[in-house]
Amino acid sequence: MAIDKRAGLAAAQMDLVNIPKLMSHYYRLSPDVNIDSQRVSFGTSGHRGCAFAKSFNEKHILAIVQAVVDYRQQAEITGPMLVGIDTHALSQAAFVTTLEVLSGNAVTARVAAHDEFTPTPVISHGIVRANRAKSKPGAALTDGLIITPSHNPPQDGGIKYNPPHGGPAEGEITAWIEARANQYLAKQLEGVKRLTYALATNTSLIQPVDFMTAYVDSLDDVIDMQAISRAGVRIGVDPLGGAGIHYWDKIAKRYQLDITLVNDKVDPSFSFMPLDKDGKIRMDCSSPYAMAGLLAHQHEFDICVGNDPDYDRHGIVCPSTGLMNPNHFLAVAIEYLLTHRPQWADSLAIGKTLVSSAMIDKVCLELGRPLCEVPVGFKWFVDGLSESTLAFGGEESAGAAFLQRDGRTWCSDKDGFIMALLAAEIVAVTGQTPAQRYQQMVERHGESFYQRIDSPVTPKRKAKFNQLITQSVTCELLGSDTLAGDAITAILTYAPGNQAPIGGVKVVTANGWFAARPSGTEALFKLYGESFVSAEHLEQLLAQAQLMIETMLSA
Repeated sequence: MAIDKRAGLAAAQMDLVNIPKLMSHYYRLSPDVNIDSQRVSFGTSGHRGCAFAKSFNEKHILAIVQAVVDYRQQAEITGPMLVGIDTHALSQAAFVTTLEVLSGNAVTARVAAHDEFTPTPVISHGIVRANRAKSKPGAALTDGLIITPSHNPPQDGGIKYNPPHGGPAEGEITAWIEARANQYLAKQLEGVKRLTYALATNTSLIQPVDFMTAYVDSLDDVIDMQAISRAGVRIGVDPLGGAGIHYWDKIAKRYQLDITLVNDKVDPSFSFMPLDKDGKIRMDCSSPYAMAGLLAHQHEFDICVGNDPDYDRHGIVCPSTGLMNPNHFLAVAIEYLLTHRPQWADSLAIGKTLVSSAMIDKVCLELGRPLCEVPVGFKWFVDGLSESTLAFGGEESAGAAFLQRDGRTWCSDKDGFIMALLAAEIVAVTGQTPAQRYQQMVERHGESFYQRIDSPVTPKRKAKFNQLITQSVTCELLGSDTLAGDAITAILTYAPGNQAPIGGVKVVTANGWFAARPSGTEALFKLYGESFVSAEHLEQLLAQAQLMIETMLSA
């Protein structure tokens, strides 16, 4: 994708979404369930869409929340529902709609007191804590809804469901909810129960809770907050206008940390954001263009951190070296945790997605720790984190979580707060930035050259690719038994860590690999590649990978 000439520059008036028009369309436009783009569709992170495109409107939320209520009834989940919300404009509207449906079904909804925003990891942590002691049959378990489209542009909305384990819902659950919600849309919402917001707020079903204090007071369970305080680490934070913006002041006061917010703005149009690589406003904390505002302050602090609007992702900025590649920080975080968490059992595995850097494999091999490689999607780490058999689960897209210092579950969804604070702990304890520690890793294991390429794909080619990967993918089907000059050592269509289908193919050699998979929510084909030889070798590897995919599709 070509980089837009205005990438990294401040947004102009012409870039801003018309918020009143967006809100009007949320309430006034109705989706057509016979049009695929307007149906409820759960990807790896819930349902997302835009009111302008009739893909995220009030009827979607009415149908989805009723479907969630139906699911929890048949699953005998009877405890309260924790409801989180980020700072997107449509999130506020969907939040009200959600409470109307929950109240109409007599479901107790626990929401943040004082109209505070509530990040994804706070909801996950709250669910885990609420259910920790409820192991008896028939216990009233807690689950959650989080209203967020993550780092998507300001005009988008999203909603995701976290069952009682606290993490993203499994595929079979989201498929059930998706089908049920579309049935409600097809029947013009017949069967959906709701109270008006005015009536709902006058019941005892909506319960304000101080989520913030409970979460902040627990942070010392997972991060060595005293070490950060003693070392006086100077931390610069850009919340990117997200749901965690008011948490940082409380964290600083609670643990006596030197934290400075370089941007304290909350604005549903996100007018303060630099433009992303494609010239759009997108709160992507792994993008140097979207993080340009924080990068301008990198020399003023020992470490700088940023997060996306629902705080399930992290961006780490080190002095002089700038924004770290997410893969690099994952490898550093894993190495540090495995050598600085003495209460963690040696049997605990490290979870990575199959498109994350092989540097993680080298770290685990060096330290003699088991590695669990799974398909794309954080949901694959949920069981391991919930059962405390995975010490860490991380995605190449800058999302991760890990266990408490005592080896118990902290949360089972991505947590941008603890990843950001872990970067500060690394500085405090080692006296080195994560970037410096990664460079030492490179000296031991070699340099990684990594790239992802997104390209358009037609429904016909996508369907053929999906059909081919259900069969045995061989060197003959790919048209070669070598990749970029190296012998192919493995061809994977199932993840080695859990034998789940990866929704694509991964081809591995001694010096590199590529993975190809269609997006689950967009008309895009994603190609990932990594080389431990050179940038030129990576270019050769990716070029041959594209030829291999074409050979497959031409078979």
